[in-house]
Amino acid sequence: MNLILLFPDDFNGDKNHVRLQGRRLQHVLTVHRASVGDSLCVGKAGESIGTGTITRLSETVLEMAVQFDRQPPLPLPLTLLLALPRPKVLKRVLRSVSALGVKRIVLLNSFRVEKSYWQSPVLCRESLQEELVAGLEQAKDTVLPEILLRPFFKPFVEDELPGLAAGTLAFVAHPTAVRDCPRGIQKAATLAIGPEGGFIPYEIEKFIQQGFTPVQTGNRILNVETAVPAIISRLY
Repeated sequence: MNLILLFPDDFNGDKNHVRLQGRRLQHVLTVHRASVGDSLCVGKAGESIGTGTITRLSETVLEMAVQFDRQPPLPLPLTLLLALPRPKVLKRVLRSVSALGVKRIVLLNSFRVEKSYWQSPVLCRESLQEELVAGLEQAKDTVLPEILLRPFFKPFVEDELPGLAAGTLAFVAHPTAVRDCPRGIQKAATLAIGPEGGFIPYEIEKFIQQGFTPVQTGNRILNVETAVPAIISRLY
């Protein structure tokens, strides 16, 4: 935890003072091993970053005087369309993309996505936010990504995707694509990454119809957990 992310309930009506318990307190005690008077990096959710000076610290409560003086890192101009992976992989991928600065993630269905994945408790709001917050804390960011759940592939691609991808460079990762994934594009992009085994030909064709270019990253076949950060890092 390189940054302690603060939410409105932490302030208790005082914009310059916070009171924390639970996970963040335990991290300060066991990892930072901080003491009263020490300063820690803090950030206000959705807003700026600053410093928290510990004024009280015990086994049950952490209190800090806080001030904010700088903006979070710039977000990546990328929308990620991700075929819903198995729950354990999803949690790790969300942490990675949150840390990388992706601010819009669409979890969508695909022929090779197991139906049971859509019933996973990982998709509840609290669980998704927990993983996204962990990524922000790692990267010293404060702006939570938006997550959209789209369990019906065809309606999403035909009706919603054109507006979502408008004005961006649009790519779909596909291991047999002819074109190499570009590097350092420095433009807004929409990137679709399929499930283990990839999108089926029908799905690739649907993306192509919406202006997406199939791209590949070489001879190595990567699993989803590796492919997501690898391709994003290559693009930006």
